[in-house]
Amino acid sequence: MRICKIVLIGSFIVLLSFACSKKNISSEIRIGGIFTLTGPTHESCIPYADGIRNCIDSLNEKGGINGRKIRLIEADYGYLISRAREVYKTMVEKEKVHAILGWGTGDTEALRPFVAKDKIPFMSASYSPKLGNIGEAPYNFLIGVTYSDQIKIALKFILDRWKNQSHNPRVALIYNDTPFGRSPVKDGKAYAVSHGIEVVSEEIVALDAFEAQDQLSRIKARNADYAIIQETAWATSVILKDAQKLGLTTTFIGLNWCADEKVVALAEESAEGFIGILPFLFTDKNIRGIREISAYNRSKNIHIEGYIHRYIQGWTTAKVMAEGIRLAGNNISGPGIKKGLESIFNYDTGGITAPITFTSETHKGTDKLKIARVVHGKWQIISDYLSAQ
Repeated sequence: MRICKIVLIGSFIVLLSFACSKKNISSEIRIGGIFTLTGPTHESCIPYADGIRNCIDSLNEKGGINGRKIRLIEADYGYLISRAREVYKTMVEKEKVHAILGWGTGDTEALRPFVAKDKIPFMSASYSPKLGNIGEAPYNFLIGVTYSDQIKIALKFILDRWKNQSHNPRVALIYNDTPFGRSPVKDGKAYAVSHGIEVVSEEIVALDAFEAQDQLSRIKARNADYAIIQETAWATSVILKDAQKLGLTTTFIGLNWCADEKVVALAEESAEGFIGILPFLFTDKNIRGIREISAYNRSKNIHIEGYIHRYIQGWTTAKVMAEGIRLAGNNISGPGIKKGLESIFNYDTGGITAPITFTSETHKGTDKLKIARVVHGKWQIISDYLSAQ
């Protein structure tokens, strides 16, 4: 596989090339990778980026896409929106990428108008509902259920299981003060109000927090029956450990980026009973999509125990983008790849997600997911596919 890396040194962008021949550039497919390998969400992005790299390598070993090899051109933007803009500009103007695989909510949202103007098909690890607004984001595509639908499904899950006749469910919301953290809050609160759920507390916990006892003490004082968390693994583990120290009886439910093997490893026994929203399934190694990934990893002596969830998210995102490029045929241009992606119908990810469909009317690939709970230190699926509808 031919890989280029863009390295940020201070305010300068340096492109490091590894076997990146400029020969036959018209015959290759160039995909940008905007990753945060440093910064507050790096622990989730590193395995995600590995999944993308290795999926592309696997595709290249099989001949690439329609006979064209794929070149990944990647950069670390440190979770800084200003750097993401610099990296994006370099990828589009200098590297002439055909498509981009990005990362965060704040940067992906900020890049929307540029992506639309430049006509660059763009998938990221953000499932912000703003990215599903096809009028404002005509070149953005989501393969994960939006954060708004995730929180609605969590609230619906609570309602469906609520048995207490003395009061309606009381729910707290815990999130970080970033575009990612805030993304589902407004829609979640509106859904709660319209369905008789009382939101008793909203608490901010930083992504790199080391304690959350003040926030959890308020949640305890307000007798929250449930708390829905929009964080990544580190902050979630801090919340769960402090909740145990304070003796909270609240049931915690984590949206996508809270629910993985790492949060269980970090929180240890405090994670027992934790419920997770899973747009991407990673709990069953017999799923065909995971068997495919495992076969590649064995062939390369790659071990991903402990972070398979994020790895398969990256792998699956790259694979869906590749399918859109395949369907574009010889029209390897932004509009051509967009049309290819919009031709994807009930695409089977091997059981890792619900089937993916894009059309010219919607770029939200699916609205269905499953829910799991930590039982004896392991994630166990506890639902069929659910949607917010």
